[in-house]
Amino acid sequence: MSLTASYLARRAAQKERVQILYRRALRDTLNWAVHRHLFYQDASNLRDKFDANKHVEDLDAIDRMIAHGEAEYDKWRHPDPYIVPWAPGGSKFTRNLPPPPGVQIVYDYGREDND
Repeated sequence: MSLTASYLARRAAQKERVQILYRRALRDTLNWAVHRHLFYQDASNLRDKFDANKHVEDLDAIDRMIAHGEAEYDKWRHPDPYIVPWAPGGSKFTRNLPPPPGVQIVYDYGREDND
């Protein structure tokens, strides 16, 4: 098979889509597995699924497998994913903001001058 530019570009795009799908699925596995020892087993099973099709060379078959994997990921995606508290969407995000301009904070409360 000749290695044309379009073939190489398509393979690179497929490789990127597979990597993105794997990372997203692995991150989502953390939402389903409550404990680390459960996550490790699920992550190993996920990796085995990806490695099983590592040898496929047909571009159309690879596209079909990627589409099937993305559809399955969307089907099994966690409805309430874990978000770390300080990240956007987390429970502590934008808490304790600095005061708006023009507001003066008095740190010597209770020690005012009694002149």
